[in-house]
Amino acid sequence: MKHTLNMPPAKLTLTKQRGVVKVWDTLRGKWVKFTPEEWVRQTFCHWMTGELGYPAARLGNEIAIEQNGMRRRCDSIFYDTEGRPAIIIEYKAPYVPLTERVLDQAIRYNMVLRVPRLFISNGMEHWSVEIDENDTPHIRRSVPKYNDL
Repeated sequence: MKHTLNMPPAKLTLTKQRGVVKVWDTLRGKWVKFTPEEWVRQTFCHWMTGELGYPAARLGNEIAIEQNGMRRRCDSIFYDTEGRPAIIIEYKAPYVPLTERVLDQAIRYNMVLRVPRLFISNGMEHWSVEIDENDTPHIRRSVPKYNDL
């Protein structure tokens, strides 16, 4: 990959299968295609569960939801201690800028899940977005440690 991500490097397990580079996703327990967005996801998840202190057992990748009769997939969801969705996480490739359009995608998922916080990352920038009682997003350009939530 051409970019250096703005997170500590993760020790990822890579393999090549039929000419396709794949990465082992410990959360899904399977090999997945190693795309630029997947590189961000895997590195972000390692950062979250390592340095930032989020419990790995409460984090899931590629979580299916139904929205207006259509199946969608949240990139990742972090669950609270009761097993309810608490944070929706949306990833983009490093060369995709974080914009209002990217935020809108996560907000649309939140119309179904109704979580109080969104994380958005392209590996270079990381947004933590708190959703207030009026559904107004408040963007912070950093991700808090688990103990600081």
